[in-house]
This record gives sequence, C-alpha cells and structure tokens, in this order.
Amino acid sequence: MKITDPIADLFCRIKNAINVKSPDLVVPFSKIKLGICKILKDEGFIKSYDVVSIDLNKQSIKIVLKYAPNGSSLIKEMKRVSKCSKRVYCKKASIPKVLGGFGISILSTTKGILDGKTARINNLGGELLGLVY
Repeated sequence: MKITDPIADLFCRIKNAINVKSPDLVVPFSKIKLGICKILKDEGFIKSYDVVSIDLNKQSIKIVLKYAPNGSSLIKEMKRVSKCSKRVYCKKASIPKVLGGFGISILSTTKGILDGKTARINNLGGELLGLVY
C-alpha cells in the first residue's frame, strides 16, 4: 500500500503507540522521518531511535518512546500543519513558538529538517511540517 503522506503516517503511528502505552514502534524508513526522529530525541520527547534492516533492501526505524514516572507520555499532541493539499511556509520571524517554548515546531529548510529554535538561530524559514508538545 502506498502512503501518500509519510509524515502524517509517522505522527499517527506515534500517537497510536502512545494511546496503547507501547514501549516502542517500528515505522518504514525515509530520510524525512529519520530527521524528525533525530529532532524528537534531541528535544527529549523519545528515548532513542535506530535504523534496522528487515531485508537486504528494506529498512525501518525503531522508535523507543519515553514516558514519565507516573506512566504518562511526554508527547501530549503531534499536529501536522503543512499537508499535501495545502503547504504552509513561514519566514524566520513567523516560526511559531509552541506553548511558550515547551513544545517544538518542525521545519523542512534548505539545511534539512530543523526545529524552530535552530531555524531561527540560523536565519532560516521553510515549510512548517508539524508541531509537537
């Protein structure tokens, strides 16, 4: 089955795994998903991620989720902003600050997939992929 929006699929799989309190999940590999996983790990929303090979040519990303000591997830919401039907671009000055800095915005820039804070520091705008808090 062909996935038309791989980023929305990644967000949906993570939210579904959190709803059933799964410790980890496996998603199909892509460079964009790998960049998003790197940002989520750097910001402390997930424990780790690793690229695993299923076959000789098939790769997947194994994501280990992070939970608080009381069992609640650190990720409360993941929203896809830019969609296939309507792309959303923003300049450096209009990159949203999610929950006053407690959440992150994920952008696709000319320098790769970056979080909002790093994009502002590097004077970069781009396509606003999603918001995580």
